[in-house]
Amino acid sequence: MVPAKPLTSYRPYWAKRFGIAPFLPMSRAEMDALGWDSCDVIVVTGDAYIDHPSFGMALIGRLLEAQGFRVGIISQPDWRSAADFKKLGKPNLYFGITAGNMDSMVNRYTSERKTRSDDAYTPGAAPDKRPDRAVVVYAQRAREAYADVPVVIGGIEASLRRIAHYDYWSDKVRRSVLPDSKADLLLFGNAERALVELTHRLAKGEAIGDIRDLRGSAFMVPHGWTPAADWQDANAPTHDAERARSYVRLPSFEEVAADTTRYAQASRAFHLESNPGNARCLAQAHGSGAGLRDVWLNPPPLPLGTAEMDHIYGLAYARAPHPAYGGAKIPAWEMIRHSISIMRGCFGGCTFCSITEHEGRIIQSRSEHSILHEIEEIRDKTPGFTGIISDLGGPTANMYRMACNDKSVEAACRRLSCVYPEICPRLSTDHAPLIALYRKARTLPGIKKVLIGSGLRYDLAVRSPEYVKELVGHHVGGYLKIAPEHSEAGPLSKMMKPGMAAYDKFKRMFDAATQAAGKEQYLIPYFIAAHPGTTDEDMLELALWLKRNGFRLDQVQTFLPTPLALATTMYHTEKNPLRRVDAAGEALVVVRGARSRKLHKAFLRYHDAENWPLLREALQRMGRADLIGNGKKHLVPAWQPATCSTAIPAARKTRPVKRR
Repeated sequence: MVPAKPLTSYRPYWAKRFGIAPFLPMSRAEMDALGWDSCDVIVVTGDAYIDHPSFGMALIGRLLEAQGFRVGIISQPDWRSAADFKKLGKPNLYFGITAGNMDSMVNRYTSERKTRSDDAYTPGAAPDKRPDRAVVVYAQRAREAYADVPVVIGGIEASLRRIAHYDYWSDKVRRSVLPDSKADLLLFGNAERALVELTHRLAKGEAIGDIRDLRGSAFMVPHGWTPAADWQDANAPTHDAERARSYVRLPSFEEVAADTTRYAQASRAFHLESNPGNARCLAQAHGSGAGLRDVWLNPPPLPLGTAEMDHIYGLAYARAPHPAYGGAKIPAWEMIRHSISIMRGCFGGCTFCSITEHEGRIIQSRSEHSILHEIEEIRDKTPGFTGIISDLGGPTANMYRMACNDKSVEAACRRLSCVYPEICPRLSTDHAPLIALYRKARTLPGIKKVLIGSGLRYDLAVRSPEYVKELVGHHVGGYLKIAPEHSEAGPLSKMMKPGMAAYDKFKRMFDAATQAAGKEQYLIPYFIAAHPGTTDEDMLELALWLKRNGFRLDQVQTFLPTPLALATTMYHTEKNPLRRVDAAGEALVVVRGARSRKLHKAFLRYHDAENWPLLREALQRMGRADLIGNGKKHLVPAWQPATCSTAIPAARKTRPVKRR
């Protein structure tokens, strides 16, 4: 594999002489105060601007600032006209468009397609500050504002819509976001490497339409286009010359929109080309006749090294919301202001999750020194800090510094998960670096407690009794969240999640460590209702498991099909893309109707009187009327309270468990 050019190896752009901005400017007055006559790059985002590395606009803005570029921020613009897109003037290089930290449709709608009443990424949690499909709308308005300025789209919304995809909210297959947004370039995944190179090349005068060799980029080209031979040789995904010169043509948008089998085949092919060590380019035709063009995807970006991760997270962030918001509360900021990202990526491959599609399977970790320094920065500079770090984590709590122990195998591997159906024997599951980090973090002066708020991968944790003891003894604040997601083998096999044996083993270790520490602590298990491949009988068995174990869940999660996820393919096609897809392939049970989805959710809240009528009806239909009655062996009572809001006393073995 050709080595990546380090982020810090570029010669700074001439505008570096202006120095570091207290906050990246959101107004012409701020630009004037900095001595700027223009911005080189303007980032448009659907989130409030919070100058902290957990927020995408701040991270890429500060990264480009460190390269010498002048970066302005247009946060949550009025999208009904182009006026807000002109308020910083015309950018010299390009508009960078992102919906924000969340997909705008997930941000605005529930799994029942109901509009959410608040937005955690907006001051005061105010709703309706961003449009549906924000990337498309923002890109179009930016083009209206300055037709000759290149438009580059990125972030999770664009990343997960880079090819034709099933859209749950319109219940149809939509085109790639590229033709809809008319953007010049899409940067997918964690795009720092491509973004820095792109910006320097544009600053040197290259036309954006000529830049076709960036890993992690996608763009529109004439049908049948292929890159020049010298580009392919210089950027070979592997040392295999034949593979380096090849590309995969996915079924066209028109094919996948019309045929669910072709959609499932395209989804499987897409996911098999996700390892940056061996991924080939992808092409997918859109349109017909004179309008026929291809969406072209280069291989995924190469992972960042530890020094590069340290550089990014050590930039000159103000670590606060922009002063323009005054004292308004921004829930997302309140949640993460005392937490620290220690790594990126996830090799779990859970089919319902989009982390792997966006961040990749290779773990990218910061150094211990960088993390400890950030804790000290929070301690010394964050107003209201009480001495408690709310999280040291990332997509998962305990994949820090884990990797394949054979780099040649890692580069050639095409598995969708390193831990399913079992943990790969080549995967290092050593928790020692994480244990050492925990111990040093909690002993820093002024630090009272370091909590772990990220979800724990318990099938990894059970391999390290010392880690479990360390975690439970020092880093649990009464509750620890883990995600079995289900109790039954059928749904778990479609989620690519471990069986309940791993959960049971971890619970025994957790309880023993809790008792040894003389504490009262509880596990919070997360479960998903209505996941593809889940029958009514599966949900009943899960409800019985919950009752046997004394769990009465508060809030529960109903499966939400998000673009590109393998479980979304299952939902849309009723086929299993984890196996070869053909006419004889596995057909799946899929829960679609509102009433059926409501029933699956009701099984998770069997103790709620509001759900009893629906559950009694279902149990009778399923031939399980024996579970209706007033004894301990029954799931729901035969009687109904006069008002369903009346509290129903019930024996339970543990304290009530709260859910996200």
